[in-house]
Amino acid sequence: MSRTHPRKFSRSETTRAEAFSDGVFAIAVTLLVLNLADPPHKPGGLGRALLAQWPAYLGYLASFAYVAVIWLNHHQAFVRIRAMDRGLHAANLFLLLTTAALSFPTAVVADALQADLTDSDARVAVALYAGLAAAMCLSWVAFYQQIARRPELLDPDVEDTYVRHGRLRSWAGALAYTVAGLLGVFIAPLLAIAVFVLLPVFYFVTSEGLPGGRDGSS
Repeated sequence: MSRTHPRKFSRSETTRAEAFSDGVFAIAVTLLVLNLADPPHKPGGLGRALLAQWPAYLGYLASFAYVAVIWLNHHQAFVRIRAMDRGLHAANLFLLLTTAALSFPTAVVADALQADLTDSDARVAVALYAGLAAAMCLSWVAFYQQIARRPELLDPDVEDTYVRHGRLRSWAGALAYTVAGLLGVFIAPLLAIAVFVLLPVFYFVTSEGLPGGRDGSS
């Protein structure tokens, strides 16, 4: 009786991973909106109360944009990946773990900034957000590192610079979020918030790779 070698089953199609990931991304952006609430107010004070919770709106926009560009970059990755192995599944799950948790620091930052823009709680809050965002970037480092180790998981026509540029972008993000957290803790929390808002723009613009490394895939 012939036996099939176990390595035959060490790879899988990407369909299940993509479907599961899309579900997590959808839940993650839904959780973000739960941080927006009807504020308590006296009669005639609704407008002022709504304006007072501006940090919640800013946090929602920054985090929604971050999840959106993660989804976009995830899509750009999976149009190039033809098979998954255990290491790539693990890296993908690490990415989903950090993405699903993003609503927590978003709510913490919004509450802390509404109370006081400069106190120690606001500084701790932006450090928490920066730490999780940096961890999300590191999950992408692990993702690209696994692809670099197992290039056969990629479509043969993928541009040569894709993995290298992906790792550079991921390390740059981890560094930028770390610096943002330090700025928020030691100088001003609003500086960190500015970085949180701007970094998703960088990831959107470079979602198909750094300049000079695109091949027009979509």
